[in-house]
Amino acid sequence: MIRFDQVTFHYADSAEPALRDVGLTVEEGELCLVTGRTGVGKSTLLGAVNGLVPHFTGGHLRGTVSVDGVRTADRPPQEFAHLVGKVGQDPLSGFVTDTVEEELAYRMEQLAVPPEVMRKRVEETLDLLGIAGLRHRALRTLSGGQQQRVAIGSVLTAHPRVLVLDEPTSALDPTAAEEVLAAVTRLVHDLGTTVLVAEHRMERVLQYADRLVHLTGDGRVVDGDPAELMRHADVAPPVIRLGRLAGWDPLPLSVRDARRTARGLRATLEGRAPEPRTPSQATVAGGGPALAARRVTVTHGSTVAVHEVDLELAPGQVTALMGRNGSGKSSLLWALQGSGPRRSGSVAVRGGRDPGRVSAREARRLVGMVPQTASDLLYLERVDAECAQADAESGAEPGTCRRLLDALAPGVPGARHPRDLSEGQQLALVLAVQLTAAPDVVLLDEPTRGLDYHAKEAFAGVVRELADDGRAVVVATHDVEFTARAADRVVVLAEGETVADGPTADVVVSSPAFAPQVAKVLSPQPWLTVEQVGRALADRTAPAEHV
Repeated sequence: MIRFDQVTFHYADSAEPALRDVGLTVEEGELCLVTGRTGVGKSTLLGAVNGLVPHFTGGHLRGTVSVDGVRTADRPPQEFAHLVGKVGQDPLSGFVTDTVEEELAYRMEQLAVPPEVMRKRVEETLDLLGIAGLRHRALRTLSGGQQQRVAIGSVLTAHPRVLVLDEPTSALDPTAAEEVLAAVTRLVHDLGTTVLVAEHRMERVLQYADRLVHLTGDGRVVDGDPAELMRHADVAPPVIRLGRLAGWDPLPLSVRDARRTARGLRATLEGRAPEPRTPSQATVAGGGPALAARRVTVTHGSTVAVHEVDLELAPGQVTALMGRNGSGKSSLLWALQGSGPRRSGSVAVRGGRDPGRVSAREARRLVGMVPQTASDLLYLERVDAECAQADAESGAEPGTCRRLLDALAPGVPGARHPRDLSEGQQLALVLAVQLTAAPDVVLLDEPTRGLDYHAKEAFAGVVRELADDGRAVVVATHDVEFTARAADRVVVLAEGETVADGPTADVVVSSPAFAPQVAKVLSPQPWLTVEQVGRALADRTAPAEHV
């Protein structure tokens, strides 16, 4: 169905090829998981399937890419719309209409699908993705996760033979991600749809993959059986890393398979518990909350997004804000930051100052905010210019922002355009811009989107350092693995109200949806991360054959 024949691709301004001598054949009805570190060329590979690379991106492509026998070099990308459906990383940038129902119908209108068929397909897709209640909603009023489901639905209505998904579950809560992946696998199994999916949260997709396509970092591609390639892959989900640690053979790809294999490991760990995280000095010292919110209510038109939420944030503590898509997480963060709408309630920082009732410069000193799309805050043409502007706006010593950026992501070129940076570098730049004002409270909205496991591990260290410096940090996230690693406390929202609030281990272990893979494999024992298990095994006295 898809064939790459000795494909090499150079971007116009790049000395090294993004793809190098790629030979790859994907058969009809296969679900292929595309993996690799951030910035290795996964999006480039996906874009080449329907000709967006190089017709839209520019650059030089050598070799041939064909889909169902048709070469992408012979036709413009729009002539592949009936054959290949592609969903990019940023759903909002791909929308062309105003409402959900209109967006689902738009592609079919362009393909001249009869009206009676269009109506039927729209209804089927609304039900398939669980978005029937959103049919008349304006696209810009949806949460990031809801927008992502609509974007997937907008290509499914055309019934393409090939579906290309770039980070399809990155903005989805665990339950919604399972629903979307179930719909995708149904297309593969029942209709023979060929699917290529690039996803950093491999723990969600790996168990469904027929084939793994791994980009090694030098432009080359290795493909094969997922279990075989996972033995030595440099990016791997927790269940694989746990299997490597325990010496399991074959490696399990799913929690279900791992639980069947983990009986000996659970016996070895019986009676032990993870080492408690040492609280930061700021948390130990006490002295009152860094931020206190009382009865905060946020509305968007007639929709109540947040309803009378009380929240206190302690200095030196990392709080994960979780909940299904549309539960009010982003609305609450913007209300705490001060620039978002707040119908009622109060927010007090530093002994009583409300960030919504002070100047913009003073608000930045109270609360720093990194939105879901970090690049929204980048508007100048050079990294150095962004840093200089941050220093000026915050009244900081010149060079402050650049020093922070170098600490977060060393080596970012100062002359580079900010929008040409990788996802991780953009996140580091925006975080450095916000930290230049030295706020007491830092709010991060889905900061791990687009980050691979290594980058997330490094970012977890950054978040912990912010807490150790005495800041209160809130991370709104669907990433349960990041939460298990970085958060001291978890607050769960539902329908704009707080339904759970407590230590990370207590909240996530008791939740089937928000439990990390290690917790599911070793339940009912209280382990959350592979690192915790590794430290326990390193100190064990039990014989190794018990593992």
